[in-house]
Amino acid sequence: MVKIRLTRGGAKKRPFYHIIVTDSRSARDGRNIERVGYYNPVATGAEKRVEMDLPRIQHWLGQGAQLTDKVADLYKQASKQSSQATAA
Repeated sequence: MVKIRLTRGGAKKRPFYHIIVTDSRSARDGRNIERVGYYNPVATGAEKRVEMDLPRIQHWLGQGAQLTDKVADLYKQASKQSSQATAA
């Protein structure tokens, strides 16, 4: 099964996560199919907190990929921000 999930990076006490498409059997920081964004939980100032390639995520969801709980929340936030940006 293909999952869209987070993989951890960054320094100690300064987490940074890449949003990746991967086989659910691979390790958290192991092999991935495609990187589709990032999540920076400690973003301050002008730094972006979430960046996602929404068309690619929609493509993978159409192919049967499943989002993890945290990525589903981030996806909802990103799609809401995207729709607000296009409406303004």
